[in-house]
Amino acid sequence: MSIKKRVFLIVLDSLGAGEAPDAELFGDLGAHTLQSLYNTGLLRIDNLCSLGIGDVDGLSFLGCNCERRASVARLRELSAGKDTTVGHWELAGHVSLKPLPTFQDGFPSKIIEKVKRISGRNVICNKAYSGTQVINDYGAESIERDALIVYTSADSVLQIAAHIDRVSLDELYAICKELRCELKGDDEGVGRIIARPFKTVECGKFIRTADRRDFSLEPPKDLLPETVKKNGFDSVSIGKIYDIFSGVGFTEACRTHSNSEGMKALSEYAKKDFSGLCFANLVDFDMLWGHRRDAVAYAKGLNTFDAWLGDFLPLMREDDNLIITADHGCDPSFERSTDHTREYVPYIEYSPFGDKRNHGTVDGFYFVADRVKSILGIKKEKEC
Repeated sequence: MSIKKRVFLIVLDSLGAGEAPDAELFGDLGAHTLQSLYNTGLLRIDNLCSLGIGDVDGLSFLGCNCERRASVARLRELSAGKDTTVGHWELAGHVSLKPLPTFQDGFPSKIIEKVKRISGRNVICNKAYSGTQVINDYGAESIERDALIVYTSADSVLQIAAHIDRVSLDELYAICKELRCELKGDDEGVGRIIARPFKTVECGKFIRTADRRDFSLEPPKDLLPETVKKNGFDSVSIGKIYDIFSGVGFTEACRTHSNSEGMKALSEYAKKDFSGLCFANLVDFDMLWGHRRDAVAYAKGLNTFDAWLGDFLPLMREDDNLIITADHGCDPSFERSTDHTREYVPYIEYSPFGDKRNHGTVDGFYFVADRVKSILGIKKEKEC
């Protein structure tokens, strides 16, 4: 009977490990997501510490562990960006040498006209904005004018917020999907178009619902999920992973709306009989706590993940591998902006009978893709 190798790859969205060498180019000198969480005095991450997170370069303040249970490393991003798309693509094997287009001064009229034509609705805002603030500043106007709120951030994103009583989820998703088909190329090819439905909680006050949907650029060819699938393995996505890779390379997808749903799905897949990759993103760290600069909630969220990890590890089979990493930083104590921060990310690789090396600092998030392929016995393609 053949051994079924399984790799659980978990991206703790935005769990940065300190400013990268080129942080100054991104305006992020001094950023350190994990240090900010530690400074709250609330961190209780015994399971991560037992695996060796404190042995990652620059994280000794979390406590070194000479008896760590896992291999560790600190990874440096090489791509020209600090957003979700390029971060995940690099984790999966592709370095983006050219940044995706951003629109800090708002989108040009030709893009706004496309939104109007596709939706048949008015457009308001068209600025770089905090996602929670924009609906409170423009929500009432969007209802009065039957308009879509279009906004962006420091990332390569075009976000469309719409009230659920005026624009159904199906309509909002359809608008974003059609717009995705039109926004291509170096000038207009934003990394993600994001549907942001919101609802009223009281007169003049609004909150976003959990029905966000990302519509990403199609990724480069032969990234990790596609390679795993082509080699006859299962390739499972959990959370927004499917959207980040535009659905390319997956045999199965599990959509989730929160960290708790993502962790529950991971536990369920640990009990299933599959062979290959289970690739998950836990988005609350970034979306709910990093961007909202809530270090206390972020620290408590990491504690919750750590407690879940204590229950997950015993579910792993002797030939299973668990990789925990991140895609960028989003320092909740960083005061210059509410955007992502250019940071190293931690890397933890655990297997019940695996080695316990410290790889030090490694250039390239693609170290993750290389490790997954090595674990699954996928040979590196010969270069021409």
